Order: sequence, then C-alpha cells, then structure tokens
Amino acid sequence: MILTVLILLPLVGALVTAFVPAALARLVGLGFAAATLVAGIVAATQYTVGGGMQLTETRTWIESLGVHYALGVDGLGLLMVLLTVVLVPIVLLAGWHESDAPGNNGAKSFFAWTLALEAMSLAVFTATDVLLFYVVFEATLIPAYFLIGGFGRAGRGRAATKFLIYQLAGGLIMLASVIGLYVVSADAGSPSFLISDLAAIDIDETTQRWLFVGFFVAFAIKAPMFPVHTWLADTTEKATTGTSVLLVCILDKIGTFGMLRFCLGLLPDASQWATPVVVVLALVSIIYGALVAIGQDDILRLIGLTSLSHFGFIVLGIFVFSSNGSTGAILYMVNHGIATALMFLVAGFLIHRTGTASIREMGGVEKAAPVLAGFFLVGGLAAAGLPGLSPFVSEMLVIIAAFDHHWLVGSVAVLAIVLAAFYALWMYQRTMTGPDRVGMAPVADLDRREVGILAPLLLALVLFGFYPMPLLDVINPFVHDSLASVGIGQEGGPQ
Repeated sequence: MILTVLILLPLVGALVTAFVPAALARLVGLGFAAATLVAGIVAATQYTVGGGMQLTETRTWIESLGVHYALGVDGLGLLMVLLTVVLVPIVLLAGWHESDAPGNNGAKSFFAWTLALEAMSLAVFTATDVLLFYVVFEATLIPAYFLIGGFGRAGRGRAATKFLIYQLAGGLIMLASVIGLYVVSADAGSPSFLISDLAAIDIDETTQRWLFVGFFVAFAIKAPMFPVHTWLADTTEKATTGTSVLLVCILDKIGTFGMLRFCLGLLPDASQWATPVVVVLALVSIIYGALVAIGQDDILRLIGLTSLSHFGFIVLGIFVFSSNGSTGAILYMVNHGIATALMFLVAGFLIHRTGTASIREMGGVEKAAPVLAGFFLVGGLAAAGLPGLSPFVSEMLVIIAAFDHHWLVGSVAVLAIVLAAFYALWMYQRTMTGPDRVGMAPVADLDRREVGILAPLLLALVLFGFYPMPLLDVINPFVHDSLASVGIGQEGGPQ
C-alpha cells in the first residue's frame, strides 16, 4: 500500500491546496510535499537491493481487457521516485514568492498544479500495467500545461500550446502500440496489460519493430531528442524556473525511463534492430544541443538546450547495450536532475535580482554576490562533467561504453565534453565576471533561505561525485536483469 499512499498524498494535497484560503496554500502545499518525501523515504527503506520488482500492488481494474491497477518499483523506478519526491519540495520553496509575481496565477494555483504533477509522475514511475502507465503518462500533461501557461514570461501561452501539441502527438502514436500489445496478448491466449505477462510473450520480429516505433517516438518527444525537441527551449525560456525544473528534471525522465522499461524490457529484438539509427540520433542530439546552446543569449533557453545534449548521452548509454552504458545512463538520469535543477534555480534567483534573462545585459555579479556566483559555477562545472561532481561518473561510464561500441561513436561523444566546457565557462564568464553593469545597483547575494534551498543539491553533487556507490548498488541489479532480457551479458557481449 505504500506506493498508493505515495501517489495519493500529493494528489489529495493538490485538491486541498486548491480549496484552502490563499494565505494557507503555501504551507499546506509544502506540508503535503514534505509528507510525500517522508513516504518516499519509507518506501526506500522497505526496498531490498537486488530483489527485482518490489512493493507490488495488483488489483483488477477492467477484467475483460486484462487491465490492472498494478504498481511496483525496481531499482530504476525507485531512483526516479526518490528524485521526484526530493525535487518537488525544493521547487515549492524556490517558488514561494515567484508564483505571486504580476501576471501569474498565484501561489495557490502553482502549488496545487505542482502537487498534481508530482502525483502523476509518481504514478508513471511505479505503474506496472501498460494501460495504467499510458493513462497517467497522458495525465501529466494537464498540470504541466497549466504550470507553463499560467506562470512565467510573456509568450508562455504559445509555449504551453506547443508543448501540449508535441506531447499529445507522441501520446497518440504510443496509443497505437499500447493497443498492439493488447492484440498480441489476446492472440497468445489471455489479454493482459501487465508488464510481467507481456514480457513472457514471444513477439515476432516484425510486430516488435512496429510496436517499438510507436513507443520510441513518444519517448523521444518526451525526453526530448533531435529532431522532435523544438518544444524544449521555448518552454524553458517562457516558463518559471521552478516549472522548468519539474519538466526537465522529472517529467522528461519519463522518456528515458520508458525506453528502458518498454523498448528494452518488452521489445528487445526491435531495440537492437533500431540501435544504429538511435545511436546516430543520440549523437546528433549531443552535438547539436551543445552547439546551439553556445549561441544563446537567454540564460534559461541556454540551460534548456544543454539538456538536449545531456539526454542524448542518456539515450546513447541505453542503446549501446552494455553494462557500463546502461549503468551510466541511469546514473546520468539522477545526476542530470540534480545538476540541472541547481542551474535553473540559481538562474531564477539571478533573473529576479537583475530583472533580465539576457546574458549580454549581465556581468560583474561575482563581486557583489560571491555565494550566488559560487553556486552557479558549480552547476556549470557539473554540466561540463568536472571530476569530483556526480555527472562526471555517469558521463565517463557512457563514454567508455560508446568507445566499446565503436571508436567513432566514442570520439563524437568526447567532443561533446569539450563543447560543454566551452558553453558552461563562457556562460559564467559573461554573467559573473567583468565590469559591473553600468548604471545598475549591485546584485544582492543569496539569503539564508535561498542557500538552504540550493545546499541539498550542491551536497548531492559532491557526495555522489566522490561516492556514487549508494546509487550504483541500486542500479547494477536492474542493469543485470535488463541486459539479460535482451540477451546481453554483463560485459556487453551476447550471452
């Protein structure tokens, strides 16, 4: 029942927050987010490392169609659940005043929609029935749309509509594959949407390929990947930084989560068949995202485009089919969430102080606000894969796997590290160093509340940079089982 409680807490919290007086909305919303965090920690303590799918709940939902209310977590799902329950309270604290800015819909609405998005995301990461997964996968779009369209800068309505169109298109394509899985299971003798039942069916190669295309396109849009990524930069530019954290650091992880859970888990032969194309798309995403980020003047748009490059790394790690690659990809999912959340939130604090998101209008910040500049520098160096910070470990694992796959693939991936160092350091140089802004008051440094919000993210970057074993201990058993289902041994070769 712990997983059901985990989903219901933020869902009930969203409803309560929406109806309490505005003066209490922040405290009520934060209280429910904190309770969800505690429930997530409790679930983690009940999880046995290496025990496969655990904390399972299965109840018949629509018997004639083989649909179940089925929940469970393995190593992959547990890490995504923990990432979600940790980031949401941080986002609410960071957006404590931002949501009340002129033109926004108010704190009550922001806190309620954020909790609703948390509930739907947790349901996605714990669903073990394909149709249930699809329903909550689509349901995440409702709070996400209102968070983008209701808060942020001018033009956010158009960005929200573009986001919705892309995501709905991907969902409709995936629906065809979901229906295809039902037909496959019915032909096998007993219709079922349970992932465990579907994994036991021997699906012919041609059918696998068609089903794979439907799932992969939807997940590539969600991730996002080139060339279906264009909604990403517009969204991060126009939305609030808190909303961008929710979208890029939590919601977009559903894309790579789905590739691991459905593409590799249910359609292993088709996944290997598609590997050459997917690897090329991943490499294009890595290089293109980094190159385009370099040329941006809007700091939020720049950070959003760096995620296009980082998600390319994650997808590359998944589809090179090796232990190092899969481990690095999952570790990257966690580390990217932490590092990018830090970048977005510091950028939000900076924009609030300077009144602009334009990099060319900033400068000299580190003299007046050294603590803010320090957090910003650490976030940028983490994005560039600096040794000692957690993204470095995951990045190196993916690059090693890329070289094992083919020397050319590895060489292109290494080039992206050089580009990442360039855009990260150049962004810092243009915003934080140089002369003070002419005619403008000095930028105030971070206060205690803001430092307290960012400190857990900084601590996690350093801790997992030097000691990633707590994460690897959870990831490795899942990777072993995942590769075994595809017929790949731990060393990356066929079994």
